[in-house]
Amino acid sequence: MRILYMDIDTLRADHLGCYGYCRDTSPNVDRIAAQGVRFDSCYISDAPCLPSRASLFTGRFGIHTGVVNHGGTAADIRIVGPERQFRLQPEFNSWMAALRKAGLYTVSVSPFAERHSAWWFYHGFREMYNTGKGGGEIASEVTPYALEWLKKHAKEDNWFLHVNVWDPHTSYRTPMEYGNRFEGQPYDQWLTEAVIQRDFNSYGPHSAQDLGAWGPRQDNMPRAPSQIRNLSDYRRWMDGYDMGIWFADMHFGLLLNELERQGVLDETAVIISSDHSENQGELNVYGDHHTADLNTARVPLVIRWPGLPGGRADAALHYATDMAATVIELVGGEVPRIWDGRSFAPALREGRGQGREFTVSGNCAWTCQRAVRWGDWNLLRTYHDGLKDLAPVMLFNVAEDPHLTRELSRERPDVANEGLAKLEQWTAEMMGASRSDVDPMWNVIREGGPYHTRGRLKSYCDHLRQTGRAHHADALLARHAHWMW
Repeated sequence: MRILYMDIDTLRADHLGCYGYCRDTSPNVDRIAAQGVRFDSCYISDAPCLPSRASLFTGRFGIHTGVVNHGGTAADIRIVGPERQFRLQPEFNSWMAALRKAGLYTVSVSPFAERHSAWWFYHGFREMYNTGKGGGEIASEVTPYALEWLKKHAKEDNWFLHVNVWDPHTSYRTPMEYGNRFEGQPYDQWLTEAVIQRDFNSYGPHSAQDLGAWGPRQDNMPRAPSQIRNLSDYRRWMDGYDMGIWFADMHFGLLLNELERQGVLDETAVIISSDHSENQGELNVYGDHHTADLNTARVPLVIRWPGLPGGRADAALHYATDMAATVIELVGGEVPRIWDGRSFAPALREGRGQGREFTVSGNCAWTCQRAVRWGDWNLLRTYHDGLKDLAPVMLFNVAEDPHLTRELSRERPDVANEGLAKLEQWTAEMMGASRSDVDPMWNVIREGGPYHTRGRLKSYCDHLRQTGRAHHADALLARHAHWMW
């Protein structure tokens, strides 16, 4: 068995051709999707980067691993405790360790572990190539390592190669010599000038006016504006993001070409996914991943597995962690008994959908928020607003309104209460199965709030006053008067 796992950071499903996007951003991903299965409702349990990959590689949700933040106590996996043995017991095995036990030679090309000091990420890999720039590298600095490995080993059997590129992540760094393939092309024009003006006059890290988190962007990205004042700025911003996707896809194509050159592409399983998605104006967050709503939590997932039915879409609700459990089962391995991830391999073999009743996604790095996704609905429960204009409870009909433009909790209190009940049910079940009596989200709040906004209240309110938004500063200070900063 050969498996290529293409891990494209910050990738929105709805910006890929195979998911219906109007731009040709992803011909190579689309090619694989046409032969395999496109999963339309795959959600990460925890956002953003560090909590998401911690869940994927350990098989457990952040509420169980303890990793829900980018700093503080909740940025490290909880220790096992006095029952820890000379080596971790099999039930604590990582995704890669389980694949190794099943007979696969595991390889990673990624800077992720060093970027987040997440050394557990290496657990189970036989070879690890750190591309060395902590996520600041572009695909042309990553794929040569993977291509060199494939040139030497592609024809061998029983390998798993993880390749991690970052190009859709800000800052948008596709070299300018590639031009702008999308200049003047249509895009998903859900935003209006009026909405942008409303967002610009509002507030929050990575909002339209404060695109650099605490003010305008200062990094002089050639492909992006410093602020989003109008649709022209937004189009330029979207072009930069889509060029990042196209550049990542082009380099994915190089890997496919090498497998094809060596005659093993058709018998190689190919998986494409992401650690999280990206809000691009939704909830007044532009080009970052601050919330738990579907636009940050929904990720693309494409699986083409030799010998299994393909050429279809799967609409069932899944966690990204379920994908890891599925791969273990498909290669004949055993899913560790304490995993939260559930294999959907039987449904994949039979060409049918089989998923969850609902999913819960969290974000504690930029806000403290959890979201429930079920049916047509996405309910957001905000515990700490991350200095944004976010109500404690928000409800959206995402079948009709995927960009979250109309909040419905007052119009549909029955549905909002249903979502809150599901969240309470999930929390009780998760804590009942936890090795700790503390929900890590509350550790984040007790330590001062989300890592990226911690200690920023006063300076950000000063900035709001200096930019003519004193009323927003007053509202923030009143709302956070009870917090210790």
